[in-house]
Amino acid sequence: MQIRKLNSNEEPPIDLLLMADPSLTLIEEYLNTGECYVAENNKEIIGVYVLLPKSTETIELVNIAVSDNEQGKGIGKQLILDAIQKSKVKGYQTIEVGTGNSSIGQLALYQKCGFRITGVDRDFFTRHYKEDIFENGIWCRDMIRLSQQLN
Repeated sequence: MQIRKLNSNEEPPIDLLLMADPSLTLIEEYLNTGECYVAENNKEIIGVYVLLPKSTETIELVNIAVSDNEQGKGIGKQLILDAIQKSKVKGYQTIEVGTGNSSIGQLALYQKCGFRITGVDRDFFTRHYKEDIFENGIWCRDMIRLSQQLN
């Protein structure tokens, strides 16, 4: 598997990005200002993440997804670790990520990769998404914010 920056002449893997964020409008917004990276296996895109600069010191991992048939193989962890490494190389001090209160697996994975919970954006998903989101039998309402120091 190879992880690389998406070339400017390539179409982003919208189907994968929609797995992690059901809002095409939000995806298009952060693709315009962020950097999209893809994981490939035999020229097939199997994973994606987007890094979005927030300030000169802070960058945010705003979308990370792995295709259904490739999940459970550690690819998500490799993508997160790659995002952390690229953020360090770019000179950022902090990397942030946000996930839904119902995203139990993602919350565990981020913490395994060194992120710590820093806050809760209450009702984020009810404010930003028209449709209710349910995951793991839990109503996804709040954004759990996590971050990691990179120095």
